[in-house]
Amino acid sequence: MPLTRSFKETIQARARRDPAFRNELLRESVECFLSGDFETGKAVLRDYINATIGFAAVAKVTGHSPKSLMRMLSPSGNPQARNLFEIVQYLQRKERVRFKVVASIRRGLAQARKGAGRPAAEVFDELERQDA
Repeated sequence: MPLTRSFKETIQARARRDPAFRNELLRESVECFLSGDFETGKAVLRDYINATIGFAAVAKVTGHSPKSLMRMLSPSGNPQARNLFEIVQYLQRKERVRFKVVASIRRGLAQARKGAGRPAAEVFDELERQDA
C-alpha cells in the first residue's frame, strides 16, 4: 500500500504555493465565525496559521504567547471576540485582503416590508443583479 501525505501536510503544501487558496481558507474561517459555526471557524483559522506564518509570528503581533493562541483556537478554546478580530485583522493585512460583510437578501426584504422606501420586489431584483 503506498504511503500518502496527511491531510494537514496537503493543506500546508497547497497554502504555501497558492495565494488564492490561502485567501479562501481565511475567508472560510471568517464566514464560519459570522454564521455562528465557531468550532469550524477556529479549526480553519488554526489550519491557516499552521500552514502559513505560524503561531510565533501571530504571537509577536498580538502580544499573546503562541501556546495561548493555540489554546484559543483549540476545540475546547473559548477566545474573546477581541482576540479573534485582532488575529483576523493582522492576517488580512499580511495577505493584503479585506473582507466585507454584505447584508443578505432576507435582510433587504425585511427592510422593504418595514417600509424602508421601496417595494420588496425592487430590493430583491437589485440584490439579484448584484449577485450575478
